[in-house]
Amino acid sequence: MLDLHVHLTGHRDRVADRENIRAFLRTAVAKNLWEVGFADHDMYYDDLNLPLLGEVADEFPGLKVRVGLEVDYRPGEEEKIREMLASFPFDYAIGSVHEIRGWAFDAPGQERRHLEAEPDRLYQEYFSLVAQAAHSGLFTTLGHLDLIKIYGVRPRSDILELVGETLAAAEETGCAIEINTNGRNKPVGEFYPQERLLKEIIRRHIPITLGSDAHEAAAVGRDLAEALGMARRLGAESIVGFEQRRMVAYPIVAYSV
Repeated sequence: MLDLHVHLTGHRDRVADRENIRAFLRTAVAKNLWEVGFADHDMYYDDLNLPLLGEVADEFPGLKVRVGLEVDYRPGEEEKIREMLASFPFDYAIGSVHEIRGWAFDAPGQERRHLEAEPDRLYQEYFSLVAQAAHSGLFTTLGHLDLIKIYGVRPRSDILELVGETLAAAEETGCAIEINTNGRNKPVGEFYPQERLLKEIIRRHIPITLGSDAHEAAAVGRDLAEALGMARRLGAESIVGFEQRRMVAYPIVAYSV
């Protein structure tokens, strides 16, 4: 089992020191993970001590510890992102969309604005940005693909029609898509992406990976066995990890579910 969406510093809830790193890695071991990846938010990049992750990882020889970054994709900032990702030998990079025209739509307290929006237009704008993130070529992975559903607003149109160009972009560029279990802890109360969308991702043979989106040590690995079981039930044969931005496929049969 692997978990490649873990936030060591959360939202500046703690410092990136040895003991905090150990706390996350101890949980990973306790949850029988084989591979864990730290992917803090790029907005906190200056708070990170990335070489220290490797030093502490040496204390856990049975665990593969990867270093990634979750980047907020905004059109026009591609060069800035490229420079940031070139500043360290990251194993992977998650491209996520948290804003639509400056609106942090997944922030607490935004439910009313979601309810007042025209749902199809909301989804179209969001998925267009995710497609641009994929086409940028900057990312190994697309994060929480249908995050726009966070407050439970659903489109009137078929979700597969709305997301078609985005999935095509992932196919074209080789981006993996994560199953992010943290959606269960949000108002929508379900994983990202929803099961019907995940089934289409698997049908298209788009690589999938796993992430808890843990913002504290206790949440590492949360609900990932269930997510992996769902992926296998829908026809997935493998999940992917990363090393030095190289995709590594693991047969699902090799994992306990």
